[in-house]
Amino acid sequence: MLHRQRFAAFAAGILLTAGIGATIPASASPSAAPASPGAAQPATALVTNARWGGHASFDRLVIDVKGTVPPVTVKPVKVLTYDGSGNKVPLAGRYFLEIKLSPAAAHDDSGRSVYQGPRLLKVWLPTLKGVAMTGDFEGVVTFGAAFDTKPVYKAYTLHGPERFVLDIRHHPGVCPA
Repeated sequence: MLHRQRFAAFAAGILLTAGIGATIPASASPSAAPASPGAAQPATALVTNARWGGHASFDRLVIDVKGTVPPVTVKPVKVLTYDGSGNKVPLAGRYFLEIKLSPAAAHDDSGRSVYQGPRLLKVWLPTLKGVAMTGDFEGVVTFGAAFDTKPVYKAYTLHGPERFVLDIRHHPGVCPA
C-alpha cells in the first residue's frame, strides 16, 4: 500500500511538472483494507491543525493529524457548505476544493476539540485565498479551500509527523506574494 501511495504522489508530480492544465482529482491514500475478524480496530485519526504557506511556484495547505492519516478525498465543488447544517461557508472565491478525511475526528472521546487551527480565514497567497474547517461530523473532518482561479493541485501524505499535503500550482502570470 505504501508503494501505491508513493507511486500515486510521484505520478501526480510528473503530470503537474509536465504542465497538464487540468485539475487532478486526488485520493491521497487508498481505502483501508477491511480488518480481519477479531483484529483490533485502529484508533480514529485526530485532526489537530491546518496551516499553509507560499512557495516560488505553488501554495501549500497542510492538515496535521495525530495517528495515521486516514483516506482523504479532494474534489472541486461549486460552493462550500458546513457539514450537518448545509449552510454556505462565507469564503470569497470563484473555485473551491472540498477536502474530506475519514475516518477522522477533530475532538477527543470526551467531545473536547483537539483542533487548534483556523475555523474560517482569508488567506493572502497567490493562489490560495481562503481556508475553512467545514465539518467534524460523524467520523468525517472536512475542510474547504477557496481560489480565484481554477486550482491545479497534487495531494499526498507525509510522515513523521503525520500530515496531509495539498500543493496548488501558481498559474502563469501569478507573482508570488
